[in-house]
Amino acid sequence: MRAVFLLVRRELGAYLNTPWGWIILAFVLLIDGLLFNVFALGGREKYSAQVLSEFFYFSSGTTMIAGILLTMRLLAEERQTGTIVILETAPISEWGIVLGKFLGAWSFLALITLMTAYMPALIFVHGKVSPAQILTGYLGLLSLGAATVAIGTFASALSKNQLLAAVLGGGMLVLLLLGWMLGQLTEPPVSEIFSYSALWDRHFQPFKDGRINTEGLVYFGSITAGFLLLATRALQARRWR
Repeated sequence: MRAVFLLVRRELGAYLNTPWGWIILAFVLLIDGLLFNVFALGGREKYSAQVLSEFFYFSSGTTMIAGILLTMRLLAEERQTGTIVILETAPISEWGIVLGKFLGAWSFLALITLMTAYMPALIFVHGKVSPAQILTGYLGLLSLGAATVAIGTFASALSKNQLLAAVLGGGMLVLLLLGWMLGQLTEPPVSEIFSYSALWDRHFQPFKDGRINTEGLVYFGSITAGFLLLATRALQARRWR
């Protein structure tokens, strides 16, 4: 576990010491702030709970985009620059490499996500919401972020360069997001399968409305574990070529 911890610290340092991490951080805070002011706070009068729900609605989109952008460099950059050889010869298993990379990217994404907390806090200036609703929404965002980072990690493990990793990760993410649409176009029991596989519609929406969705937590946990396992297998396959 010490090797995994060192890898996590290395990844966090890479985000904090390079412009790319700060660009993504600024992008998320800027877009979330603009959307919050224009759509959540602006327009007609709304209940405070509705304003908070719309904030988490928009934040879920920036969280998924940031997750893909953060992970595009994880393993693809190592392969592109040739430093993957150092990792492959280090005393750490493929699972440890994947876990360390994942935790580093997810920790930075969690930091960005939690830095938006001042926006829900502004609701208390002219309204009132339950702190439990805010915490539930952030639990949903962090769970959604973990699943997205795992998907991006798998895409980066498959790719030879960062651009390909971003395109591949984004494509897999879109396919999972479209599950709700396919569920509406098909008949049971196939429609139920597509509906359950949808990354956002069925599993995240309860969180943004302040309801803890245990089914969603199981789903996000399964997606995260499944794609990390696939990333490990992909890394093992490349090592033994």
